[in-house]
Amino acid sequence: MKAKHQRLTLAALAIAAIVGAGFLALSGLKDQAAFFYAPSDLHGAPPLGRAVRLGGMVEGGSVKRAADGVTVHFVVTDGKATVPVSYAGITPDLFRERSGVVAEGQFRPDGSFTATNLLAKHDEKYMPPELAGKMHETKTLQQ
Repeated sequence: MKAKHQRLTLAALAIAAIVGAGFLALSGLKDQAAFFYAPSDLHGAPPLGRAVRLGGMVEGGSVKRAADGVTVHFVVTDGKATVPVSYAGITPDLFRERSGVVAEGQFRPDGSFTATNLLAKHDEKYMPPELAGKMHETKTLQQ
């Protein structure tokens, strides 16, 4: 076999290996991928039976805590549409009304959402109280 044919064969094998590795990676991740929806993205019936993420703002006055102390019912809105959400677990420290939230879970046939995980979001101006206090002291000392 000539050197040129050997190089072509090795190049073809390398490309086949890369394509195969990519296919294996994608097939392994397909069950782990979660689609992201805002309440107004749900045209008609929500996607049932698969893991999704629902993101938006917690509607003011909608947070209701159940008597068991761990179940929370609230409404997620994006200003155009709303989705009722229930979550059983400890809520993040930043979770509150009129703040951003991403809920991971599944839609129920009645259009509500059952969350298995909550991620509270803050705006870009957020600063931990400890750091804000130190910055205030630094500004005072510099003036």
